[in-house]
Amino acid sequence: MVAETAKKFEALELQAHKLMSVFIKAGHEAVAPAIIQPASVFLDVIGETLRARTYVFTDPDGEELCLRPDLTVPICRLHLERHEDPTTRARYCYNGPAFRFQPSGSSSSHPREFRQAGIESIGAVDLERAEALTLVTVIDALKAVGLTDIKLRFGDLGLFRALLDAAEMPERWRRRLLHQFWRPQAFRNELKRLTTAAIDLPRDAPKALLAELDPERPSDAEKRVARHLDAEGIEIVGTRGVAEITANLLSIVADANTKPLSIETATLLEAYIGIVAPARAAGARIKDLLREKNIDIGPALDAYHRRLQLLTEAGVDIARADFEAEFGRTLEYYTGFVFEVVAPSLGAQSPVAGGGRYDQLMRQCGAAEGVAAVGGAIHTERLLAALTGGV
Repeated sequence: MVAETAKKFEALELQAHKLMSVFIKAGHEAVAPAIIQPASVFLDVIGETLRARTYVFTDPDGEELCLRPDLTVPICRLHLERHEDPTTRARYCYNGPAFRFQPSGSSSSHPREFRQAGIESIGAVDLERAEALTLVTVIDALKAVGLTDIKLRFGDLGLFRALLDAAEMPERWRRRLLHQFWRPQAFRNELKRLTTAAIDLPRDAPKALLAELDPERPSDAEKRVARHLDAEGIEIVGTRGVAEITANLLSIVADANTKPLSIETATLLEAYIGIVAPARAAGARIKDLLREKNIDIGPALDAYHRRLQLLTEAGVDIARADFEAEFGRTLEYYTGFVFEVVAPSLGAQSPVAGGGRYDQLMRQCGAAEGVAAVGGAIHTERLLAALTGGV
């Protein structure tokens, strides 16, 4: 067992050296961000699914920390430490451990501790070119260690956001549907609720309090909610404060006074989410769907097609790429193009690489505004398994 472990470690180190060589040759600076990170940053941005799988602990000084579940957030924090102007152009690469609890048990393809070798591109002005270069560099790295039989899976939250912006609905409903995008069944449930029961109050809602709240007077509403909580002896537990509770209650009041979402809009959103097609055909399907409803998201579709063209010009076989409108990966900080690289021997549930655009993550890590950024990471244990026939 010791000999096998040592052999695997040696193979991973050799593999990582080859991957990093490709990244550095492509113009990325090698960095090593801290393994232990502030928990609050991760728990705020990574999303519900991964939040439950993050190893969180409190140090002797009472600070809540975590073992990094990925390396993109640490790279953003490192970039902010280095540059007063967060829009400063930079490209980084890394190779190091990440940690995630595995609900189904640890395995060679899904270990609790695993290594990521990846790249991040920050501040690039040409978004589609930066996305194409990121994916091409990841593919080149995989080829450098011998993995050539791959399939690509694409998604595009930019298209989905553009569709939501074009659809007629209150802004709060757009935010709500976008929040549920990563949970397909919850998304469909919310869509149904908005079309059939948006005017109904939840059964457990404090109806007397809701009758006193005016969405046009949020400050007054917050005071009334605070008095209600105090009068009822309700103690605030966890991270939800009075302001957040008030915002949720005001949203309920606003929904009760708003006409439900049209069936036509809900049907359009469901039809879009259901699109699964080869990458080139998907654009035409989306265009045909929206033409029928007289909805124009031309700039988002143009970006989609330009990205495919840039990938084709760089030698990527787009015929082996599929688009899934519902695909957004498990990390909720993505804002645009997302991808996964799948080795057929491992299957879609164990992609060897993945990444995408995350233009708001720098702001969530402390910058005053969003910064254009895109990256991709290789799961090196899975890559080794794909190359050696392991499971």
